[in-house]
Amino acid sequence: MILRTPLMRMLPLAGTSKIMAMSKKQASTKIYTRTGDKGKTSTYTGERRLKSDPIFNALGTLDELTSHIGLVSASATKGEYMEQLKRIQCILQDIGSLIATPRSSAKEKHAYLTEFDKSFIEDMEAWIDAYTDHLPPLKAFILPGGTVRSAQIHIARSVCRRAERSILPLVIDEEVDPKALAFVNRLSDYLFTLARFVCHEEGGEETSYRKPRPHSEGHD
Repeated sequence: MILRTPLMRMLPLAGTSKIMAMSKKQASTKIYTRTGDKGKTSTYTGERRLKSDPIFNALGTLDELTSHIGLVSASATKGEYMEQLKRIQCILQDIGSLIATPRSSAKEKHAYLTEFDKSFIEDMEAWIDAYTDHLPPLKAFILPGGTVRSAQIHIARSVCRRAERSILPLVIDEEVDPKALAFVNRLSDYLFTLARFVCHEEGGEETSYRKPRPHSEGHD
């Protein structure tokens, strides 16, 4: 499926005010605008807020998450999950647009940017179930590792959890559609399952947690 995404939905994580300036002056090739030099930037609705605002904290964490996912995708040489990861990156960009359009200042023309389609969550659950069918049952906590790529996916998973925590206050304040939060929550489950699947696919061995014994009792 091709995700048709307008400019403002395609690049929210790069800095909303920067994109607004670029869209007004397409002929310019400069990436810098100087509008954020004093520590403020703009939401898509035009508000100027501190870059430390919860909105931009969430956007920055999503940016970090999609970068880690990009690293995994770039290092992979095969597997249907490559296309899934690219699709997820596009969805995260749209969630970025949603976050950059807080409901408290959104006008009617912004309405399409403030809603999240729950079918994306259902797709994610179907992917999780499909991978789970090829994995042995979980009988213990799994330590990140196994193979390099599996470990990279676990890093993306841990950043995903932080992204979820950064979005939660915005949902509580009714600035962001709760379904976007649910998607990020499900994404961490997907990344955990994918990390396990990739580990097995690449011939790695999952390491289960074992409670360390104190030195006084000797080593295992």
